[in-house]
Amino acid sequence: MSKVGETTLILDLAALEHNYSCLRSKIKPETKFLGVVKAFAYGSDMVTIATELEQLGADYLAVAYVSEGVLLRKAGIQLPILVLHPLASNFDDLMAYQLEPSLYSRNILNQFIEAAKAKKQTGYPVHIKFNTGLNRLGFAEDDVDFVAEESKHSECIKIVSCFSHLAASEDKNERNFSLNQINCFKHLSDMLMDKLGYLLMRHMLNTSGIINYPEAQFEMVRSGIGLYGYGNQAEVDAELRPIATLKTIISQIHHIDANESVGYNRAFTSNQPVKSATLPIGHADGIGRQYGKGKGYVTIKNKKAPILGNVCMDMIMVDVTEIDCKEGDEAIVFGSGKSAEKFAATASTISYEILTAISQRVKRVVINK
Repeated sequence: MSKVGETTLILDLAALEHNYSCLRSKIKPETKFLGVVKAFAYGSDMVTIATELEQLGADYLAVAYVSEGVLLRKAGIQLPILVLHPLASNFDDLMAYQLEPSLYSRNILNQFIEAAKAKKQTGYPVHIKFNTGLNRLGFAEDDVDFVAEESKHSECIKIVSCFSHLAASEDKNERNFSLNQINCFKHLSDMLMDKLGYLLMRHMLNTSGIINYPEAQFEMVRSGIGLYGYGNQAEVDAELRPIATLKTIISQIHHIDANESVGYNRAFTSNQPVKSATLPIGHADGIGRQYGKGKGYVTIKNKKAPILGNVCMDMIMVDVTEIDCKEGDEAIVFGSGKSAEKFAATASTISYEILTAISQRVKRVVINK
């Protein structure tokens, strides 16, 4: 991997292909695969990742909001794109760019039907979201009749799939809860298909669901975090490869005497001589203040360099007392050797948060296969 001269997020498309193939190998050949690319493809590069997934053979993509789908369409992505949380204010753009909405409540269903009628749509593809226990978005059992009747009487839309979302698929202690969710979804989807009079594409499994509940893959599965190299379980992580490596460099080295302080609010005060290195990365780049005061660390010359004091907006200072390094040397925040999961754990959070927090001002470099 080439040396960087500034804070850089390096994206490895060979790792993405490996992860896609690994997850594909765990489902039936006929099962469709949806790649989740919301939140700038989990903090990486949405267009680059979506383009690669399209070339690899993914069947669907998913984003959170309409604006993300519009960006993909403008970049030339042709795959069907499911918008997981569409808002009525964006329905015109959604239809203009042929994005497919998840409809999750009576209100949003009625609003979309009215918007589709106004645009003289016929059979516009929509997806029905069921709430099976996550209690975030989704229709309940007593909404099924309403959904079916509204669909039957509205030629402007056509329900093409129904889906739900597992709340704790990675947690083996919650297996009974997950199985109850799966059974609930099967019951609700059977009810809806019976009332519609035709079969739907169904999907419920996320990355951990693919691993732990393959019997519930239905007609399609969805994977987000797994594509980016994380499986929420140590044994799964071992099969996957993180696609992103966050690197920066040493801008300056200081020799701190005993009783001197480092950074804002004098959050670190030395009790002995310390050598510190200042790195051009801070909370404006995604490294939150929760990583400061010795919790988080970077790796320099294969050694840990803990963060000294508070994280600044554009910089962190790290302890390199025991490291033979110089200005211009590289520092690795996370990557294949030290995963984002491990870095996030130092602040009691998860890989999703640190990955999606990486600022758009951080340079992206793509390593092609």
